Amino acid sequence: MASDSPFIVGDNRNGGLRALPQARLNRRQRALRTIAALILREVSTRFGRTPGGFAWAVLQPLATIIVLGLAFSLIARTPALGTSFLLFKATGLLAYQTFQSNSMMVGKSLAFSAPLLTYPGVTWADAILARLILNTLVSVVVAVLILTGIIVALDLSLILDWGDIVLAMALAALLGLGIGTLNCYLFERIAIWANLWGILNAPLMIMSGVIILYDDLPRRAQEWLWYNPAIHITGMMRAGFYSTYQPTYVSVAYVLAWALIPLVLGLLLLRRYHRDLLTR
Repeated sequence: MASDSPFIVGDNRNGGLRALPQARLNRRQRALRTIAALILREVSTRFGRTPGGFAWAVLQPLATIIVLGLAFSLIARTPALGTSFLLFKATGLLAYQTFQSNSMMVGKSLAFSAPLLTYPGVTWADAILARLILNTLVSVVVAVLILTGIIVALDLSLILDWGDIVLAMALAALLGLGIGTLNCYLFERIAIWANLWGILNAPLMIMSGVIILYDDLPRRAQEWLWYNPAIHITGMMRAGFYSTYQPTYVSVAYVLAWALIPLVLGLLLLRRYHRDLLTR
């Protein structure tokens, strides 16, 4: 017989559906509504206060790709892969940027949503999830628009490996979440860490295979740069666009370790110290 209790959802006849407390379901619904509201607030703040709005999210990486493509076309006759300098730079930059932007945006979640975190219905985890979801969606849409535009404009014929492409973008987002969650604690605890992280991002882009292919680097440099998880992501992304490219150095397990260990550590630190950070 179905239960009439307000705390039970479903029919338990013959050991059927598992009982689920109504209060827990309500908490999940409230959390989803809170995250949706934070996303809308982020959209209006990021894209609604500047002329052009979302267009800048596309134009900024596109301008970087064009500048890099033109510069390297003056140095070399052909790119390391394929025939298009623009596509070669775009496949590396857009995957790296997904990681980089998530690590920075998620890292500033507490500072951005601090006024709202005083309300009992809004938690630090909601702020992190809202920024992660929005920033990842923006990164994916920007990547699709730019890469599709380059392929169509240059009339390129490609055999795409969607498995590698999707996995590379997913790992980039996850790595950004892991580093960003730890940064969320460090940005608030160490005053200059946000500035130091911003400074590190410039050389990190060069060391992540965005400009130069990992396979073209000297052996000694390869041995050191292999430990950079972002270079595995750019290699996998390019494998998805260039069917003849097989980056044997790529390790998914290594990238996952770099993503999950900082994520767990960051979550533990935020759970323990988030109230102290908000009152600093």
